[in-house]
Amino acid sequence: MRVPLSWLREYVDLPAGATGRDVQEKLVGVGLEVETVEQLGADLKGPLVVGQVLTIEELTEFKKPIRFCTVDVGQANGTGEPQEIVCGARNFAVGDKVVVVLPGAVLPGGFAISARKTYGKKSHGMICSGDELGMGDDGSGGIIVLPPEHEVGTDAIELLELVDEVLDIAVTPDRGYCLSMRGVARETATAYGLPLRDPALLDVPPPNAHGYVVQVDDPAGCDRFTARTVTGLNPEAHSPIWLKRRLQKAGMRPISLAVDITNYVMLELGQPLHAYDRSRLEGPIGVRRAEQGEKITTLDGAKRVLDAADLVITDDRGPIGLAGVMGGAHTEIADAEADPETGEVKGTTDVVIEAAHFDQLSIARTARRHKLASEASKRYERGVDPQATSAAAQRTVDLLVLLAGGSAEAGVTEVIAPSAPRTITIPANHPDKVAGVDYGRETVVRRLQQVGCDVYGQDDLTVTVPSWRPDLTDPNDLAEEVIRLEGYENLPSTLPSPPAGLGLTERQRTHRRIGRALAGAGYVEALNYPFIGEQVFDDLLLDADDGNRSVVKLVNPLSDEEPALRTTLLPGLLAALRRNDSRGSHDLALFETGTVFHARDEKRTAVRLPVDRRPTDEELAGLDEALPYQWRNVAVVLTGAREQAGWWGKGHPADWADAVEAARTVARETGVELTVRGGQYGPWHPGRCAELVVTAEGVETVVGYAGELHPRVVKALGLPARTCAMELNLDALVTDEVLQAPRISTFPVATQDVALVVDADVPAAEVERALREGAGELLESIRLFDVFTGEQLGEGKKSLAYALRFRAVDRTLTVDEASAARDAAAALAGERTGAVLRGA
Repeated sequence: MRVPLSWLREYVDLPAGATGRDVQEKLVGVGLEVETVEQLGADLKGPLVVGQVLTIEELTEFKKPIRFCTVDVGQANGTGEPQEIVCGARNFAVGDKVVVVLPGAVLPGGFAISARKTYGKKSHGMICSGDELGMGDDGSGGIIVLPPEHEVGTDAIELLELVDEVLDIAVTPDRGYCLSMRGVARETATAYGLPLRDPALLDVPPPNAHGYVVQVDDPAGCDRFTARTVTGLNPEAHSPIWLKRRLQKAGMRPISLAVDITNYVMLELGQPLHAYDRSRLEGPIGVRRAEQGEKITTLDGAKRVLDAADLVITDDRGPIGLAGVMGGAHTEIADAEADPETGEVKGTTDVVIEAAHFDQLSIARTARRHKLASEASKRYERGVDPQATSAAAQRTVDLLVLLAGGSAEAGVTEVIAPSAPRTITIPANHPDKVAGVDYGRETVVRRLQQVGCDVYGQDDLTVTVPSWRPDLTDPNDLAEEVIRLEGYENLPSTLPSPPAGLGLTERQRTHRRIGRALAGAGYVEALNYPFIGEQVFDDLLLDADDGNRSVVKLVNPLSDEEPALRTTLLPGLLAALRRNDSRGSHDLALFETGTVFHARDEKRTAVRLPVDRRPTDEELAGLDEALPYQWRNVAVVLTGAREQAGWWGKGHPADWADAVEAARTVARETGVELTVRGGQYGPWHPGRCAELVVTAEGVETVVGYAGELHPRVVKALGLPARTCAMELNLDALVTDEVLQAPRISTFPVATQDVALVVDADVPAAEVERALREGAGELLESIRLFDVFTGEQLGEGKKSLAYALRFRAVDRTLTVDEASAARDAAAALAGERTGAVLRGA
């Protein structure tokens, strides 16, 4: 919201010397985000005056049209003689009043004006456009042509209000009332402790049966609709300079008088309005939900297909506007045009003014559905004062009568759905408890009254919330109002004192260890948004009944292409890999840990938790039951070189084994034994996919997969060839149990190698598990260092060679002890997997 300081002073008697910076500091103190203070005309220097064009000579010998003009500027040039000026614009004629800048002046941007020879003539100044004076687009598209009543020689700097300060305020969604001069003025008055001249306090005639007929069929979507009619408007009437300048300073472009007035009142009171050409209306105005597939052409010229949830304004022909968003083209105000035969100027002479209050959520969804954000929808989404409709309509009528010579009809239409004022009960000391400051009852009552609340009671206050503050719904909202007006900077800075022994849980420590371990292994953490589109499941070759397709869809997604919460980390990580590869980084190893979400079989509605007390365990449990299933996963993706080649030797390209080793790295940090065996699942290559299994109490649980991605997945996602990936369910590995530190022995290690021949389809993980169990407590570690196949082993056989390290904590092992442990391990492996010692 752009707030001109000169306009703000109309509602609050600011100190005479108060600058925009002073007001900014005060508004920031009461919680408004004033981003900048723009100094309009700070480097502007006169003389800049009103002039009248006396003569125009067309210079035709140049490539573009050039005019040599004489302009009467009165005594502003010191001589009273006409000023000779060369100008290329063509939107003015002899007799027009224009803005002239004379030699010696400086225009915005440090552009100094002097007499100079151009196009064979000497030009003594410039005839100015709005852009050259820093005014922005005034709607004329060229030289400023002033109304004829302004005297020649008048100071144009003051006339055009070129010197001002404009505060640019970033209005948060809960402070929608500050999208108006009325709202900002209220905050300014409170910050300075000054009275407010409320522009909404107008004498409004009571509703009667003579107004334009309005039928509201959806009172939940439109609980208040005011209609007023003004007739006999002069179609040639133009917006006065002061009105245009206020719109420009507020960031809006002047269009026509009727439209400018509705925009002006919207900026002033915060109530969006719409003006209909009454001659184009057919029958009563209606408010209803659209019929599925209905069509409308909006003011921007776009033809839109309506949804059944859209709230629309109608007449007998059908929809004539998207309620609260944008009007329709069929009833817009017509620009003044002269009849080519008679010269009679025609245009809109009778208008119907709409000032209504619409449901916030309905307008927000319609605006997003049609990708049609407007100044009106921006205000309705954040909440508009329903009590301001009558005042806004009256203010619009008054301005139309004043500036366009119209007559207000006596009929006043108001359709109002009954509603009671909102009240909140709050202990008088509640803000004290929230802030930890002793404000006292008097301060709490005074601050709430400054906000606009009516307050009754002593120890327990009954607070009636003002109609323009729909965000005040709970006691803590009222406490926040008291605290912000008393000043956040006045809150004491105190550090909490946590009880001893608390801090990170064991699960949190494990998650951090896993991240450090993967980073130490050369992976880079890449955090991604938790949103996906369901098309990616087809790209990942997931079956139609795969559990990862059970997604939770968002009601208001950031992107329509990714409306669901992720059920796997791979889409985000693979997108990051693809993006980095496309930018020249071809050797990549990325990892991410994050939450995945799966929809529940039954949909449950979440309860709204209280804010004035701690929720009960039952309430928290009910909230948890309404949430989707969610757990934490870890995933890695790799492509390119895992180890770079150089003078030290050959490099090593990333392959399926590196993805499997990443899973083992994670498992080591959790202290869980991970079994790796051949598997097959969606995104992975069927011959290069490892299934990751955890065994607990004799029950095997598949916790993830690792390996090389399927070529079709690589092609569908635009990934480099031979891209590899791993994904694990961390919650299945991590527990809250504290890991025991390993015992360190100072005695020497005894190493024994064993080579076992097994069938080719026997997983090495099963052999290793049998060896580990059979070796007993003396076994310190086991490592597979060779896999061999050949004719001497026979068809369908393979040799697995393991290095076994044995160590005792209290003595040096003998050769016989180490050999016995090895033989026991080999014997159990033979019993369980059919393994035989190679060469036996």
